[in-house]
Amino acid sequence: MLSKSPITQLNAYPAAHNSLIFHRNKNFCKFGYSVRNFSEHKYRFKIVGQSLGDKWKLNDINANVVQQRLYLWLLKTQNFLSEVASPLVKTGQSGKPDSGNDFDNPDMEDIFMAEQTIHSRTPNGILSSAAIVSIEQFSRLNGLTGQKMQKIFKALVTESVYNDARNLVEYCCFRFLSRDSSDIHPSLKEPAFQRLIFITMLAWENPYHEELANASEKASFQRKLVREEAFVRLAPAVSGVADRSTVHYLFKALAGDKEGISLSVWLTYISELLKVHEGRRSYQIRESPQYDEERILCIASSKKRPVLKWENNMAWPGKLSLTDKAIYFEAIGLSGPKDAIKLDLTRDGLRVEKAKVGPLGSTLFDSAISISSDTESKSWVLEFVDLGGEMRRDVWHAFVGEVIALHKFIREFGPEDGDESLFHVYGAHKGKERATISAINSIARLQALQFMRKLLDDPTKLVQFTYLEYAPYGHVVCQTLAIKFWGGPIVTKFIEAGNQSTQVARPSDEVFDRNHVFDIDGSVYLQKWMKSPSWASNASTTFWKNSSIRQGVVLSKNLVVADVTLVERASEICKQKYHVVEKTQATIDAATLQGIPSNIDLFKELMLPLAITAKNFQKLRRWEEPYLTISFLVFAYTIIFRNLLSYVFPMALMITAAGLLTLKGLKEQGRLGRSFGKVTIRDQPPSNTIQKIIAVKDAMRDVENYLQNMNVTLLKIRTILLSGQPQITAEVALVLFSSATILVVFPFKYILAFFLFDLFTRELEFRREMVKGFIKLLKERWDMVPAAPVVVLPFESEQSRSETETKGTVDQAKPERIQNSGKSR
Repeated sequence: MLSKSPITQLNAYPAAHNSLIFHRNKNFCKFGYSVRNFSEHKYRFKIVGQSLGDKWKLNDINANVVQQRLYLWLLKTQNFLSEVASPLVKTGQSGKPDSGNDFDNPDMEDIFMAEQTIHSRTPNGILSSAAIVSIEQFSRLNGLTGQKMQKIFKALVTESVYNDARNLVEYCCFRFLSRDSSDIHPSLKEPAFQRLIFITMLAWENPYHEELANASEKASFQRKLVREEAFVRLAPAVSGVADRSTVHYLFKALAGDKEGISLSVWLTYISELLKVHEGRRSYQIRESPQYDEERILCIASSKKRPVLKWENNMAWPGKLSLTDKAIYFEAIGLSGPKDAIKLDLTRDGLRVEKAKVGPLGSTLFDSAISISSDTESKSWVLEFVDLGGEMRRDVWHAFVGEVIALHKFIREFGPEDGDESLFHVYGAHKGKERATISAINSIARLQALQFMRKLLDDPTKLVQFTYLEYAPYGHVVCQTLAIKFWGGPIVTKFIEAGNQSTQVARPSDEVFDRNHVFDIDGSVYLQKWMKSPSWASNASTTFWKNSSIRQGVVLSKNLVVADVTLVERASEICKQKYHVVEKTQATIDAATLQGIPSNIDLFKELMLPLAITAKNFQKLRRWEEPYLTISFLVFAYTIIFRNLLSYVFPMALMITAAGLLTLKGLKEQGRLGRSFGKVTIRDQPPSNTIQKIIAVKDAMRDVENYLQNMNVTLLKIRTILLSGQPQITAEVALVLFSSATILVVFPFKYILAFFLFDLFTRELEFRREMVKGFIKLLKERWDMVPAAPVVVLPFESEQSRSETETKGTVDQAKPERIQNSGKSR
């Protein structure tokens, strides 16, 4: 394929310097980048564009120079053709590019040569070098020139869409990618195409020319980084490179602690991904008789990193094979390999969890997974020995979980295998195969990242179906994936139960047309396939009512220029919601303090507003500021005797809401400061182990005293309620009857007024002694109430309890025998 494209690899000019070249001769322009010392700067690009004007002066042409240039061009073209004919992909599992790759040769550099036909000047600025290269090269891959593609795109879209050069880059790239529907795009095997995709991501990110800061600054694609937005937009468009729902986590894994993805990381990732698929084909050929109608995904059978299957506290080493439908374990005994045992992963109710194993039932090693079922008590426990850490176990946990989640997705969102309606929708019978391939590619990408040693802490975020199973809004993303896999145009007339009219699929602004769901390209997903209860959720209904395309060019259900597909839109919402969940969890983790003293200090700090309110109320009660106390009482009695009590609670709610909105507005204006709302406490002083033990002991003693006092209070209340002391119970009952009589006879406002009068006069001199005497009387009466008795039984084990029950049964049976013998006499 690449040999027909205008992408050409040429040798470096030996006399060129490491600098940006830009020559002008009237209408002739030539720009490029060459490298003198390629051993110091690998993977340099050289871009040469030529735009011929209408008039040439023959006197300006040097025949010797033209002959020399033509000879060099033919020589480099011959070298390029020989490179294309050589193998481009080699097997291996290292995280570095192949040392034998032609692009590591210090005598070679990559040059993209093209005749520039597009107009560099646009309404929003001058096109960048990356944008020119991307547009021209993809235009030629489409069989056209850049200028013709520019004219076609202008005729298809509105002026606002056309003026954005980013949309033109998308159109040229997506139009070529839409011509192929393979599982893995075949052009990925071509190193030049890999670099062209990288350049396209740079062009999408910065479609316009940026002026160099100074003359010494060098323009190099090698040093540039692809940011997240460009990678998320373009990487999933290439078949097999990424999934829409997990592409942002793939970017984080590849970028690491950097701001973007470099060219070397991108090439290494593609190389490892191709090696994984090549290795699977070799596995399939070698193991094909054993795994009929199943595709092998990965095999674990290394002597340095063995796999152990635990059964009855015994570990058996062996060979583990994972396919798209089952997992096989072939134990290795003393006499050699045994027959492989199979665990079907397509069954309902399966789950995989991380587990700890060890000899004699201990949990010494945290490097295993457990595959169990709801219907069977026996489970598989597999340990993955990895001297480098626990990531191998986590990766295999993601592998197995993805296969289980795949078949759960097919059962929930896919039609039945024998459903005749599968043949009423074009391509629907291949939906299950498409979903399976999507999961297989997810596992392949995770394997590639494993070989590169660029994994996240949680590898399940890198596999699609497992991630969507737990992510918020994941069920809506699964619905869009179901339409992507099983949706298609209706090719035959069919009659559904209760509906005798012929239904013909057509694009519509109303997504729910006759209870069917339509994709952006008019593909239909039948209503009878909507078995999942998630279709009735509010989030699902809201999404499908607002899922029509507003603008842009629809090239396929997976590629839309200047707009997004349904899967991309749902994945973006899912990402935002999951980001909110992660951010919330991070705040919870940060607020979770270790240590009893620190938690006590935090509790005191959180209760400080209530403590201040209670302290100020005590000042009012004690008449420390008489004018404030008198004002408060006048206000309170006005509310009581003006019959305004029914408005107190609604007004409190309104004032609270107004306060919240005021704080929100001030926060948005930035007038509260960045530290507003943060809780600040002092850390505990440093202490040694003995001091920590003493502090914990003191804290436990305080907790014990608090619990003892609370238990005594509850036991005394139990005595009063259950008439443990009849006299005290009678007195309490008399008080309750009196209180009920007062509430019935007198209006509530008079009772509340009397309560306020009593509350605000307890600290005054004329009532102080009387109140002290009454509180002393209540305390004496409370101290006279005995606690309910508590019986503590001796400890009994299960064995002693069973023996006691058996003995009691025998003792009951003896009188029955004596009675029966007496009757027989």
